Amino acid sequence: MYHAIREYRPNIVHAHDSHALQLSAWARRLARSGRARPALVATRRVDFHVRRGSVWFQVDRIIAISDAVRNILVTDGIAPDAIAVVPSGIDAAEVRRAAVLPVDIRGSMGLAPGTPLALNVAALVGHKDQRTLIRAAYAARALRPDLRWIIAGEGSLRPALEAEIAKLGLKDRVYLSGHIPAVDPVIREADVLVMSSKEEGLGSVVLHALVLGKPVVATRGGGLPEIVPEEWLVPVGDADALARKVLAALDHPAPFPLPPRFTASSMARGVLALYRALV
Repeated sequence: MYHAIREYRPNIVHAHDSHALQLSAWARRLARSGRARPALVATRRVDFHVRRGSVWFQVDRIIAISDAVRNILVTDGIAPDAIAVVPSGIDAAEVRRAAVLPVDIRGSMGLAPGTPLALNVAALVGHKDQRTLIRAAYAARALRPDLRWIIAGEGSLRPALEAEIAKLGLKDRVYLSGHIPAVDPVIREADVLVMSSKEEGLGSVVLHALVLGKPVVATRGGGLPEIVPEEWLVPVGDADALARKVLAALDHPAPFPLPPRFTASSMARGVLALYRALV
C-alpha cells in the first residue's frame, strides 16, 4: 500500500474496515514526504465503541452506515462534522438473481413442505444474541408447535447455543445450520426473518429479506429501527415479545418494500458526494 500511494499519488485513500484503516494510516504517514497527503476516508459498519486515541481519530472523514453508528462515534469523541451517514445499499436485481438458485431447506432438515420457518442469519457471537432467539422459540412452542427456527451462521458461541437448545428441549425445533455461503435462496424459502441483536450497525441481511418480499421481526438494537417499522420491533433481550411478533408475522404477513435510501445507487451517490467534498 505504501508503494501504491507513492506511485499513484491518490487524492483519497478509502479503508473499509479497521485493519485496512490501520494499514492505510501507516502507509500514508510513510509516503507523505515531499508529496501532498491524500485524504483518508474510512467506513464504519459496526456500532461498537472506539477507543480514545485510536486510528479512527486520524481520518479526515468517516462514513457511518447508519445513524446508530454515527451516534456511537460522536459519543466516543469523534467530531460530528467528520462523519457522514451513507447507509449500506444493495442491488435488488442481483439479490433476486441469487435467490433463484434451487434449495430445499425443509427437505434437508426432514421437514414437510410448507412447514413454517423463522430464519436468523448472523454470526454466533454475543451481540447477535441468539440466546434470546432460542428462548423466543421456547415461548412460541405451545402456540405454534409446527414452527421451526433456523440460525444460519457460525461462531464461538455455537457450543453454548447448542447447550441452550438441549436444555430447553428444542433440538427438534431450532437448527444451527452453520454458515451458508449463498443465503438468499434460504431467505426466499423462509417465512419470516428474525433479528435478535443487541447491537447492529445496520442489518444488511434485512435489506435482502425486503427485496425478497419477506416479513421481518427485529429488536431495537443498533441500526435495525432505521429499516424496520416500529410495528415489527421489540425491546432488546425480550424473548416473549419476540415470539409474539414472529407469530403475528406468520399469521398476518406484512412485508414492506426496500426504502430507496438502501439501494446500491443511493449508496454510490453518497460516497461520491463525500469524495467530491474532499478534493
